[in-house]
Order: sequence, then C-alpha cells, then structure tokens
Amino acid sequence: MLGLMQDGQLLLSTLPTYAARNHGTAEIVSNTVEGGLHRYTWADAEKRMCRLAHALRRLKVDVGDRIATLAWNGYRHVELYFAVPGIGAVCHTINPRLFPQQIAYIVNHAQDKVVFTELTFVPLLEALADHLGCVEAIVIMTDAGHMPQTALSDRFNVLCYEDILAAEKDTIDWPRFDENTASSLCYTSGTTGNPKGVLYSHRSTILHSLGGNQPDLFGAGARDCIMPVVPMFHANAWGLVYIVPMTGAKMVLPGMGMDGETLQRLMEEEGVTISAGVPTIWMGLLQYLRQSGKRLDNVERFVIGGSACPRVIIEEFDNTYGIRTDHAWGMTETSPIGSYNSPKPNWAGLDKAEVHTRQLKQGRGLYGIEMKIVDGEGNDLPWDGEAFGALLVRGPWVVREYYRSEDGPAVDADGWFNTGDVANIDPDGFMQIVDRTKDVIKSGGEWISSIELENVAVGHPAIVEAAVIACPHPKWDERPLLICVAAEGASVTREDMLAHFEGKIAKWWMPDDVVFVDELPHTATGKLSKLELREKFAEYKLPTA
Repeated sequence: MLGLMQDGQLLLSTLPTYAARNHGTAEIVSNTVEGGLHRYTWADAEKRMCRLAHALRRLKVDVGDRIATLAWNGYRHVELYFAVPGIGAVCHTINPRLFPQQIAYIVNHAQDKVVFTELTFVPLLEALADHLGCVEAIVIMTDAGHMPQTALSDRFNVLCYEDILAAEKDTIDWPRFDENTASSLCYTSGTTGNPKGVLYSHRSTILHSLGGNQPDLFGAGARDCIMPVVPMFHANAWGLVYIVPMTGAKMVLPGMGMDGETLQRLMEEEGVTISAGVPTIWMGLLQYLRQSGKRLDNVERFVIGGSACPRVIIEEFDNTYGIRTDHAWGMTETSPIGSYNSPKPNWAGLDKAEVHTRQLKQGRGLYGIEMKIVDGEGNDLPWDGEAFGALLVRGPWVVREYYRSEDGPAVDADGWFNTGDVANIDPDGFMQIVDRTKDVIKSGGEWISSIELENVAVGHPAIVEAAVIACPHPKWDERPLLICVAAEGASVTREDMLAHFEGKIAKWWMPDDVVFVDELPHTATGKLSKLELREKFAEYKLPTA
C-alpha cells in the first residue's frame, strides 16, 4: 500500500523562490572583484536568477548542458548556482587554483558549452583558449563599464554578464522535471591521475542541505548571518549556499578577500554569527587578531573541515574570543558533509581541556550517512575508539559512479564508498581521522598518524605550519620526518621541537628529524601537498638511518 501524500519534486529552483517569498528582505552582501561591497536581498536575487535563466535559454543552453564557472564567492556566482540547474542544465564549478592543464582537461572532459568567468580569470582563459574546443561562449561576470579588451573575442562569443541579464524579464515559470536530474558537477583533486567528476542531482543536494542544517550540525536560522569562506568552487561551498535560502539567513560572501584583515572587518561590520573554512584560513585570521588586538564580538561558531584542525585553533578561539569551533569531515564525493562534531549531554561538567580534546575528532555521522571501519580483509572493526581501519560510507548524497568514468562503479557491491581515510570510531559514534591511507607512516609494522604529529607541532608558539611525511628506514621501514615553517622572527631549533613532543605522544612516534623551510606546498583546495613534499625529500637521509 502506498501513502496518500502529494508528490513534489525536490528541485533547487524551489530554494530561491522560497527565500524570496518568505525571507525577501534577508541580505546577500558580497565583496566584489571590481571593488567595494554589493548588497541586495533574496527578493532581488530571485528576480535576477529569472533573468539569468532566460539569458541561458537565449544562449541555447538545453537540459543536461554543462555550464562552467570560474568564480569567487560572490552574488553573481550565487545566481548561477540556482539559475543553471533551475532550467535543467548542470552548474560545473571549476577550481581556478588547479594547474592550467588540469583546467583544460576538466572543461573538455565535462564538455562545457558556456564558461562564466570573473575578471580575475580572463588571462587564465586567454592562455587556454586553444585548448577549449567544446566551449561556444564566454560570459564575463561584470558590467559594461568594467568589460576588458580580451583576445578571447577572436575565438569565442564573449558576452557581458550584466548586459545579457538586462535584456530579459525578471519572472519565470521554473520547469518541473525529475528530481534525480543532474544539478551540478565538481571535479575532485584528491585523487591520483586526472581529476574525477562528481555529478550531483537535485534530490541529493536538497537532502544534503536538509541533513546539513540539523540542530547538531550547522543548525542555522533566519536570525543568523552566515559567511562561507570555503570557496564555492570547492565541493559546493559545503552546502551553505543552499542552506542559506532554505533558512532565510543573511549571507556574507568574501570574494577574493581571504586574508585575516578582510575577514575580521566583514565579520564585525556585517554581524557574522557562523562561518566555515579550512584550517589555513583560521590560522591566518588568528595571526591577524593577535597582531592587531581586534576582536570578533558577533561570531558564535566556526566550522572547520578540509583537513584536521590543530588544537591551538580550537583552544585560542574558545579561550580568547569565546567562539566555539566545530570540526566537520567530508569530501567532494559526499556532497560534502559526512560527519560533524557537536557536544553530547555527557560532555556536561567536563573541563575545557577535555572538551577541546573531544572537539579534535571529526564527529558523528549525520542522519543520511552510514559509516563503518574495516580491516585489510574488509572485516568490520569495533567502535571502541581504539581499532582503526579504512573508513567506508554510503548514503543518498554519496557518489555512486564518477562522471564519464570507464572504471565502473565507485562503490562495492553493497554500495560502500572507500573514502581513502584511516579512522577510528568511539562508542559514542565520534569518528576520528587517523590519516589518509597514502599518508600514514608504517613503522615496524605499526602505524603512526602524521595528522596527530602535525597538530602537536603547530601547538608550538613559534610554528606557523607543519607537515609530517614518511622517510625510508633500513630497520623500521618508515620513520616520520617533521617539516616546519617558523613564525617570522621566531627562534626555534630541532631540539626545541623534539622537546615539545615529549609527553604528548608515544615515544616511538617521536619524529626522527626536523627540517625548517620558508613555506609548505599546498594543493588547489588549500590542503598540504604531501605528494610534493615526498618528491622534494625523496633522497633525504634520516640521521637514524
């Protein structure tokens, strides 16, 4: 017997329509590429999304066509997030920090029909023009007064964003179609070889947004002001661009302004209550706050993901500024939220140090995500907080197969996706990433977590950033090498760092050597590039070898 309820399709076009009607005065504030702030409401945004939808159709964009974006976190990018899938096309966000040849590969693999680009990335596209044979038009996301002279006009139909919107009407009857229709496309850079495309659906994205805004997750409401610092070209900005219109919250978009000074000013002036980003962003903000003596009096919570959060970030934001830091975990393949660390009732009465220790874990799987850990033979491991193994997940917003992949399903016969992470899970369901499978250090048959060593290292007041990689060892197979970036003007030695580890880790985990460098390499998503470090130190001889 079937239920007797109405059958409405879960479509992304319903979000701005809802926000305009029920939260029409809620603001979207953007730090623009042209300079200054742009400010309008959800009611204004929805009308412009209608104009954009008509403009896309005039460009002969059809259902299923891939429409690329090379853009920062700004209001025009938000409009593309909804207008493109709103007419049944696919919004393909491209990470501009990738190598140019990777961007060319992604555009051609996705077969993008139109590329929308910020002024910032026009030179990048000019350099790639000969390699973008599938592209028919390029739209520059600016107004007529800022349109550049560009060689792109020699090869493509180059258009001005504001001009194409001005010619259209600001109402539309959004089409209705199957909620399993593809909505957006994001290529993951966390794999070897060419980037792999993760193709989301309207249904998976709406479910992810509902799941991600549960009270023990983002838990945002109409009274909040949310700033997604995580880029909109990185795993759908962790779903925040969809969660905001669903709740009617105010949204602040930093554009290119990822430095501590810009973020602090925007947070204070606009009343930001919740913000999300990767650890390197918050380390930069902390350094600015320390140097300037300024505060963040409105912020209630920071959400940190992308890589493990150093303890110093959790402690200092709490102890000095009264800001709670929530740890989250996910990946492009999980839309991306897979787990979130929020307090349980049994945390009551714990001292701050113990709370901070518990906050270091990546948290509990949210409703909609199943997770388990398995050993090398695929056997389930206990949730005792001690056993660790490969982390597997499944759920309605987890990838099933990569876009246009010849490798077949990305999951096993039971639908489990292997994340590539090594983790443990405690009896309360809190998961903790021990390491990436490819980064864990195998010493004498036992595993050492590079993540835990890095977190201890950056707890030293003289260290800005640290990475740990495995170096070959004739007796132990592999041993840890600590690579550090010292703060400007700081005086710190190898012996200082090794002494800093004493009593904080098992003795046999102690790094065998410490190297200081001016900077560490990062991937296009802001994570430490262990691959580059392993290549650079491939011939390094440990003093214990």
